[in-house]
Amino acid sequence: MAFIDEIKIYGEAGTGGNGVVRWRQEKFIPKGGPAGGDGGRGGDFYAQAVRDVHILSKYKAKKSFYAEKGENGGNKSLHGKSGNDFILELPIGSIVTNLDTEESWQLLEEGQKVLLLKGGYGGFGNEHFKSSTNTTPKEWRPGEEGEHGNFYIELELFADIGLVGLPNAGKSSLLNVVTNADAKVGDYAFTTLDPNLGDFYGYTIADIPGLIEGANIGKGLGVKFLRHIKRTKMIAHLVSFDNLSNGSTGM
Repeated sequence: MAFIDEIKIYGEAGTGGNGVVRWRQEKFIPKGGPAGGDGGRGGDFYAQAVRDVHILSKYKAKKSFYAEKGENGGNKSLHGKSGNDFILELPIGSIVTNLDTEESWQLLEEGQKVLLLKGGYGGFGNEHFKSSTNTTPKEWRPGEEGEHGNFYIELELFADIGLVGLPNAGKSSLLNVVTNADAKVGDYAFTTLDPNLGDFYGYTIADIPGLIEGANIGKGLGVKFLRHIKRTKMIAHLVSFDNLSNGSTGM
């Protein structure tokens, strides 16, 4: 499974349900008064942090997500049911940016939930417009549209230990030995093109793609993966003995 650490998606909160025109059904009294209920509110659109760092790969094909619309009002002054919220699950360490408003949110701990888009209010049924001067109102209101937006989601890994070093220093080999990871190993530079993760007695270890001098200005694999070091609790710098024998310090 390819590791994905940035995506763009479109999200839309639910539209509110429409109000309706209805009348009380009473014997011998046609149009016995307004009885149209209000529409239900549209569902909200949330992002929630989970521990699965690979979950962004689920959104590679489907990139548009929608909360549920509110139900229309009903007879006998019944209000429509509110639409279900939509919860977009994202890895801990995700930074969510609304590209339309430039608002930004960070998901820093498991279970953290942030509201990205509000659902629309339900519309009014004709009962809402009853008054002493208008006993048989025919007015009604449609539900409001929910908010919508385009989002950029960027992941900064939360790892206990980050393995860094020159290309081919043995980071992936070490990760495979001490964890249950299955990182690709090869006798050539930049074998690791994506961060690999493994679990060591409850501690998360991240194998960061090889860094070289000038990575901060785009050399090698560039700055794309440097962000994964920012939130790492501990950095382990691996130095290959082969590099030392060739006169390199590995720094």
